[in-house]
This record gives sequence, C-alpha cells and structure tokens, in this order.
Amino acid sequence: MSEFQSKQNTIHSFMDHHQVDALLLQRISSFAWATCGAASYINTAATLGDASLLITPSGRFLITNNIEATRLEKEEKLAAQGWEFRVAPWHESQQSIATLTGGLRLGADSAIAGAKDLSAQVAAMRTLLLPEEEARFRTLGKLCAQAMEDAIAGVRPGQTEYEIAGLLAGASERRGVQAIVNLIATDERIYGHRHPLPTAKKLDRYAMLVLCGRRQGLVCSITRLVHFGPLPEDLLRKQDAVARIDAEFILSTRPGVVMAEVFKNAVAMYEETGFAAEWRNHHQGGTAAYEPRETVATQSTQAEVALHQAYAWNPSVTGTKSEDTILVGNDGNDVLTVIPGWPSISIYRKGQVLDRPAILIK
Repeated sequence: MSEFQSKQNTIHSFMDHHQVDALLLQRISSFAWATCGAASYINTAATLGDASLLITPSGRFLITNNIEATRLEKEEKLAAQGWEFRVAPWHESQQSIATLTGGLRLGADSAIAGAKDLSAQVAAMRTLLLPEEEARFRTLGKLCAQAMEDAIAGVRPGQTEYEIAGLLAGASERRGVQAIVNLIATDERIYGHRHPLPTAKKLDRYAMLVLCGRRQGLVCSITRLVHFGPLPEDLLRKQDAVARIDAEFILSTRPGVVMAEVFKNAVAMYEETGFAAEWRNHHQGGTAAYEPRETVATQSTQAEVALHQAYAWNPSVTGTKSEDTILVGNDGNDVLTVIPGWPSISIYRKGQVLDRPAILIK
C-alpha cells in the first residue's frame, strides 16, 4: 500500500473514532502530512496555509484560490494524487467548505466555528511515521547536521549574531532546508535567554546556534555550541550535566513508556547532577514530526512513546544546552542529527553508552 493510501485509511479510521463525517485540515503541518510532503504556505512563519484539505464521505477536496492552484497542481502534483480542486478567485470569499459540509459533523485541526476541535488528536496522528517518512526524516537529519557544521565552521569572533544567523540560514537553504527556527546567542546572552532571537551583538568567545529545519513538511531540531579558547570550569561542569540529562531523556524514550515517566526520569537526573531547579526554566522538548514539537512533554503527559516516532529533547542548564532529533526504533533510538567528528561526551547509563555533543573548542 502506498504512503498516500495508508494515510487516507488512517484519516477515515480517525474520523470514525472521533465521530465526525468530515475532516478539515488547514494547518501547514497537517497539509504536508496528508499530501506526503506538499507545501501549502507562502509565509513560512504562518500556521495555517493558503490551501486546505477536506475529506468527506463523498470525496477529498483541496480548497484554495487561483493564485495557489496552479503550483499545487503542476508542481506539487496534487490533482494527480486524487484531490478534487475547489478554486475561488483570490478577491472573492471561499464558499466551498460550507457547501461541502452542510449537514455533516465536521472536525478540524484548528479551532473554527461549527467544527469539533481535534487539533491535539491530529497532531498525535502526525507523529506515527510511515517508512517513507522515516527515510525522509533521516535525510533531513543529515542535511540539518551538515548545515550546522558548515555554519559553525564559518563562525568567528567579531561577527554579529545576525551574521551568524545568516551563515546558518544560508547553509540550510543551500541544502533545500528551511530554517524555520534560527536562534543565535553569544556570550552572556546564552545565560540570559533560552530562546535568543539574533541581535547586533558581536561574538567575543562563546556562541550557541539553534536550528529547526523543515523539508517536505518534516522538521528536525539541532543545537550546537562553540567556544573560542579554553572552557571555564563552570561550563565544563554544566556541559557534563546537560549531556547526562539528555542521555537520560533519550535512553528512557522507549516504546510503551509514558512520556510523563520519561520526563520524571530526566527531572531526577537534573537533581542528581546538582541542577535540580533548571528544568523549570525551559520546556524539555517532546514528539517531533511536522511541527518542531507536536507535543511538549510535561510531568502529566500520559501519551505513550511508540515505535516510529521522532523526538527532540532539549534539556538546558543555564549557559549550556543539548539537542538532537531521534527516531524510536525496534532495537534502540537513532540520533538523526549526528555531526561526524564533533567532540562528544560518552555517557554510560542503563547498560548502554550514548555519545552526546560537547561544546566545540576553537
């Protein structure tokens, strides 16, 4: 069975389970998932696309305007995939949804009037990856790792954070990856902000680069840090702690384990390493697929880890962070964003050895 047909079957089972007659997918992430990687956006920062998908008992419909229809048909080849186009002029309101769903119980992946909000349930559905998606994710992970390595190779003291962000964006886009999250902090800003949008500040000794890269709808996350000159003692201690915490996250993320338990294990490791309160300063990550995080884990998240899911954990201790994207497999978890040759810290835990990235010293 093809990836597309498998997803259509999944959608109809999902509709039956949630007792809706029709399902409207407006989010960019849902559109990409249901079409096996097509892009419905123009603004890469948008949540909702310029085209929507509607699945009803009588068919499957692509609803858009005359600006987008040609690209979606000719380049994304969605008419050939079997979607029936409903196209309105860009300057007129779209009436197709109301027409096609009259009298039907409607569910949606976003909050809209007259529809059952199934956004969380659709997000969970997106996390169960098919073999074709796993292959695309592996490719994306390698590309993001290459982009990060390429960007950091060009980082020099005296550059502004804007310039470093440009290096990361350029290295990503050259590889066909959109840098939908591109965070840069240098020196004291690493200690002050967990989500550091780049500024005009110039690098002295220490830089953190964060990338969420999107390709064919899927999103991989990776963080790396670089320091010019020997590491201060406090950073040596913190990088070791965050590596241990990250290893606990990764090794605990196994099929059948409740995400709250994974979270609890990592919080215990924060305490064991001497940084008990640090987990409160930033979210710790969670499932990844067509959003940087489909679900952000907490101590109360009851969803179970499943085979063929991707996770991006991002523990941090003020001044340091560890983040890669992993794929849950039968025999263990594969790290998708490994940079070959990057300095690492080997963590021995639960009878296993796991290498986590260290701070690169230049």
